[in-house]
Amino acid sequence: QLQLVESGGGLVQPGGSLRLSCAASEITFDYYAIGWFRQAPGKEREGVLCISSSGGTTDYADSVKDRFTISRDNAKNTVYLQMNSLKPEDTAIYYCAADLLCSGDGMNFWGKGTLVTVSS
Repeated sequence: QLQLVESGGGLVQPGGSLRLSCAASEITFDYYAIGWFRQAPGKEREGVLCISSSGGTTDYADSVKDRFTISRDNAKNTVYLQMNSLKPEDTAIYYCAADLLCSGDGMNFWGKGTLVTVSS
């Protein structure tokens, strides 16, 4: 079964940058679409960005447009979320998740998340 592990979270100042990684347990990782989701305190989980098996990307949240970038390195079984110009409202637990399609109504495989805190 596919397992996902997020890393790279931490405390960062507003305006700073952070790169999150999502590492997968299987080489069949490249068949999956991988999405990044986040859940801020007191809010429901929301999608951020998703990348398909072919490398096409889907923006789930307008708030991160031109600030966040998703990419994948299939040779390393890893998907990245590069976060720039971070804002306090970006504070959340960030999860990566896998499914066949970015347009699916629910991801089947989830990591345990990594906490990103944006604060001065």
